[in-house]
Amino acid sequence: MNRRRAYEDDGDFYGERNKKRRRVSENQEMEERLETLILRVGENSTSSLESNLEGLVSVLESDLGNFRSKILRILSECPIKMPEKCTIYSTMVGLMNAKNYNFGGEFVEYMVKTFKDSLKQCQWDAARYALRFLADLVNCHVISTNSLLQLLDSMVDAANEDNVPQVRRDWYVFAVLSTLPWVGRELYEKKESALENLLVRIEVFLNKRTKKHHNALRVWSVDAPHPQEEYLDCLWAQIRKLRQDNWTEKHIPRPYLAFDSVLCEALQHNIPVIHPPPHQDSFEYPMPWVVYRMFDYTDCPPGPILPGAHSIERFLIEEHLHSIIETHRWERKDCAIHLLYLSYKEKIPLEYCIVEVIFAELFHMPTPRYLEICYGSILIELCKQQPSKMPQVLAQATEILFMRIDSMNTSCFDRFVNWFSYHLSNFQFRWSWDDWDSCLLLENEHPRPKFIQEVLLKCLRFSYHDRFKEMMPEGYAKLIPKPPMPHYKYSMEGAASLPGTATAHKLVVAIRQKCNAEDVLNELNDLPILGDSSETEMTETTFNPLKIDVFVQTLLNLGSKSFSHTFAAISKFHTVFKSLAETEEAQICILHNMFELWVDHQQMMVVIVDKLLKVQIVECSAVATWVFSKEMVGEFTKMYLWEILHLTIKKMNQHVTKLSREMNEAKDKLARTAESSSSESEDEASTNPQRRRKNADGSGEKPTEEQVERMEEKLEAAYVEQKRLFLIIFQRFIMILSEHLVKCDTDGRDYDTDWYRWTIGRLQQVFMMHHEQVQKYSSTLEGLLFTSDLDPHILDVFHQFTALRA
Repeated sequence: MNRRRAYEDDGDFYGERNKKRRRVSENQEMEERLETLILRVGENSTSSLESNLEGLVSVLESDLGNFRSKILRILSECPIKMPEKCTIYSTMVGLMNAKNYNFGGEFVEYMVKTFKDSLKQCQWDAARYALRFLADLVNCHVISTNSLLQLLDSMVDAANEDNVPQVRRDWYVFAVLSTLPWVGRELYEKKESALENLLVRIEVFLNKRTKKHHNALRVWSVDAPHPQEEYLDCLWAQIRKLRQDNWTEKHIPRPYLAFDSVLCEALQHNIPVIHPPPHQDSFEYPMPWVVYRMFDYTDCPPGPILPGAHSIERFLIEEHLHSIIETHRWERKDCAIHLLYLSYKEKIPLEYCIVEVIFAELFHMPTPRYLEICYGSILIELCKQQPSKMPQVLAQATEILFMRIDSMNTSCFDRFVNWFSYHLSNFQFRWSWDDWDSCLLLENEHPRPKFIQEVLLKCLRFSYHDRFKEMMPEGYAKLIPKPPMPHYKYSMEGAASLPGTATAHKLVVAIRQKCNAEDVLNELNDLPILGDSSETEMTETTFNPLKIDVFVQTLLNLGSKSFSHTFAAISKFHTVFKSLAETEEAQICILHNMFELWVDHQQMMVVIVDKLLKVQIVECSAVATWVFSKEMVGEFTKMYLWEILHLTIKKMNQHVTKLSREMNEAKDKLARTAESSSSESEDEASTNPQRRRKNADGSGEKPTEEQVERMEEKLEAAYVEQKRLFLIIFQRFIMILSEHLVKCDTDGRDYDTDWYRWTIGRLQQVFMMHHEQVQKYSSTLEGLLFTSDLDPHILDVFHQFTALRA
């Protein structure tokens, strides 16, 4: 054997492999370089955008042979993921189409497929950006005006379908209207009559649509000084103004104008006929919203003028800013920088536009798009990045909000409190409180003093009590929270006369000596049942309130040093809690004693209730009943109580979601295992018995049909509990509101008091914050609670809610 020959052969083999690796590596590097070039076109560069585009188009054309599919994919994704650069990418595609007609055709097909897929998958923003890009390709002579008008007409046809939700029809009209600023001028010059026909059809649609949802989405209940327009009405007014200006706007950059002589020679493509996918019950459409306005040109200092509310520039600027927040929200510093360096920033009072858009996001109804703290952190970063202007604009915005707070939506009031307290905590709690002295003359339930009181209570969570006593002016003494200390009644003056004091003292000693749960129960068993014994015998399930009183107050007081001490105490004596909290009445008694002890420490109460729910000592329904109990009447308008109610509802919703996910996963595993088993031969299964016990994807034990059935039963029980929780909450709301309205009518008094506005606002807040879950039970609620004989003031809140997805 010739060993040397074999070695040489091996060398050839490894050489070939290394060549292949190098080729793959080089291809990958080239793909990444192309992707970077396409993604970064239009960003800061020493050369002009036009020369960059020409150079990039030459590079792409030379690489089409090797990277055609990659280039098609990237070019179709970029205008959807970076809609602010839509016209740059349309110019690029236009130049490539002028050089390579076949590539232009392929790209149009690819883009149409992307648009249709987005519609089918309910990716509504992606579909709208894809439609906008197709429209902008008309400006670059890639797509014919006739075929675009045909597509827009089919979209309006979808908006006029019968027996489909209004939110679906609204979205199709919104998609068409929001596209017209890009292509309106081109259609006006070439197909004026067809464009007018399209606008007439849209106007007819808008005049017929109902807007029952409008009031539920307003930030303020009055329209002075800025009207709160429904989004389609506002955009329609902006489009009409654009039409009056002969479709000329001053905001959209149009780099293709520099290449008009090249682009006008290119052959155009036709968009194939597109039929929007029919409505399915599983489809979820974007909900309507109200356009938020905080500033007009009179609020801004001398300099660039703020575009009017009905100018299309206002719409384009706001949409651009919203897009930046969506793209960069995870990195607040990047987000702030991109917001402050917006193109055309010299032509507008940019700081005012940014602040208005961020508050529009924060106050968005029914819920903000992102966590509230996201907007707070971006505003802080903006103040750091631009300390000469942004803090002053933000202070002016805060002043405007405070002056208009009388008519502010309750949900937005809470968000304003949360943001302002968080913002103050990052700037040493400094504020010109003396400017708000006038609110001290108002009743405590009035929104202005209420706002200051709630802000101070929230700030207390970020600091300590003595700081506020020193910081706040003397006149604000009545609004400063009490020290957050426990009120342990068994050590207060007169405690000796209370039943259970002796046991409480024994319990303190026993717990400090590290007794166990059984010892505690033995101590508690000596306590008598107070009240009428005959009455006690009448009840089916009994509990001893005195036992709960002594145990809960004593244990929580011993753990009062910190949250960690409290959690440790609850965990150690969990079995005692469970034995005492067997009924809902007993659970309410636990909550009441917790409240008595911590009445001056709202955060502690929120945290304890959350813990009690988590370890299943109290049930969600018990917390809801306690919130509406007579003992809590004095706390009813305070924010923390509703924080507790909402976290309770969220706990229930998370429980249902978890069970639903687990059941669906188990069903999928069972189905995959069944498919896998049927495809295997019996011989294979017998030679590999482990296979039968594994899932088709090898991810653990296979669930049995009995297990899946038990999961279904648990999920069904959870749905029943969830429905019961909402029924309890809404029933209590109806009872207290109806009682108030009847009493005011009988006494001849005005029903529209501060208490009424807070309470009706809280009812609306429950609908809005948990709209996805409540929607499932809307027919049940309508049949049992929100019936036609209910007072119209209460019924209207329910009808506004149901109109959101009608």
